[in-house]
Amino acid sequence: MSLMTYEEARPWAKAIRDEVASRRMPPWGAVSGVGDFVGDPSLSTPEIDMLIAWIEGGAPEGDPVYLPHRVPDSLARSSAIPQHARELTVTHATLLQNSATLVGLRPEGASEAWAVLPDHSVRRLIWMRDYRKEWARTFVLREPEKFPAGTQIHADGAGVVLLLR
Repeated sequence: MSLMTYEEARPWAKAIRDEVASRRMPPWGAVSGVGDFVGDPSLSTPEIDMLIAWIEGGAPEGDPVYLPHRVPDSLARSSAIPQHARELTVTHATLLQNSATLVGLRPEGASEAWAVLPDHSVRRLIWMRDYRKEWARTFVLREPEKFPAGTQIHADGAGVVLLLR
């Protein structure tokens, strides 16, 4: 379905309400609250409430003067994937022999990844409860995470590819 115009989106209003309320829309994949990633389109609770109220109120068309400017396709496709990062695939557990900085993750399917630091503290990295191959992406951390040598990286499920510097 297209959401580019009001006329195209309006017939889908109730389905959109249901998908947004269940947090399946907008599609993202990563469970909210596990990891802080660049470009996360997840809606806040007030945004979800406002959308549901608008739909329950009949989903009236707004004044076109308030429409946001369309992002040029070239900018919409630009990537924030870090350059000069090496990849490390983790399917169960891996011990970092040297310190490393995590800049991004690419889940290989439904999975969860976490780090156990030498002091035994745990940092959850990502949780992909629902995975759809067509939505596969690299999740770039908003702030890179530094891990000392001796950190254990764990992944369950399908595993994850780490982008490290």
